[in-house]
Amino acid sequence: MRAPADLADPPPIPSGSPLPEFSDLLPDLVPYRTGLALQQAAADRVTTGADSGTVIFLEHEAVFTAGRRAERSEYPAGDTPVVPVNRGGRVTWHGPGQLVAYPIIRLAHGLGGADLVHAMEAALIATAAEFGVVGHLIDGRTGVWVSQGPATGQAPPAKLAQIGIHVGRRIVTHGVALNCSNDLAVFETFTPCGISDAGVTSLTRETGRTVTPADAYPALRRHLFPVIERFVA
Repeated sequence: MRAPADLADPPPIPSGSPLPEFSDLLPDLVPYRTGLALQQAAADRVTTGADSGTVIFLEHEAVFTAGRRAERSEYPAGDTPVVPVNRGGRVTWHGPGQLVAYPIIRLAHGLGGADLVHAMEAALIATAAEFGVVGHLIDGRTGVWVSQGPATGQAPPAKLAQIGIHVGRRIVTHGVALNCSNDLAVFETFTPCGISDAGVTSLTRETGRTVTPADAYPALRRHLFPVIERFVA
């Protein structure tokens, strides 16, 4: 089991700060290609120096996406559309009830994509802890996992949150997805993240009460703040 990166308590955002803007949780479901366009626009602003970045929080309309290492055997059955993307990882699902955060920033010198992934894992673990859910890391696998709880018991670990990013010219796109109140049945129709020996869970399933993306957003925003402060150029 990997140990999460350390996170300090987030400081207040100073007036006139050059730090990236943290968006509100967008009020409507966002089509995936619209989300890609939002990311590209934010990345373009970073490239031109218009701003230092944007952390976008949203819920997507239901969609399957395939990262760079995805294999056709992992795709959902039938003719279900799958959107190929340039992030790391394999096939996954996004949709209603899942909180997504896209940190569109330029990485500071000396820090890499793997460093950012580890720091965001720690932020996700801290977010889950606010709801009484104990998340952990697994050697050789990204994301946040739950091993025991009201839902999982002694079953194999279940994935609570996933991470897949792309770094080009030190600019980050894509990000993290935290299962909150989404229907988990969809994950039985394909091989999530290429992993066949583990399950998938959510904050709602683990707590036994409904936890929506709107409920989880303030905690995830708060715990991502020190990560972004540390990693932004």
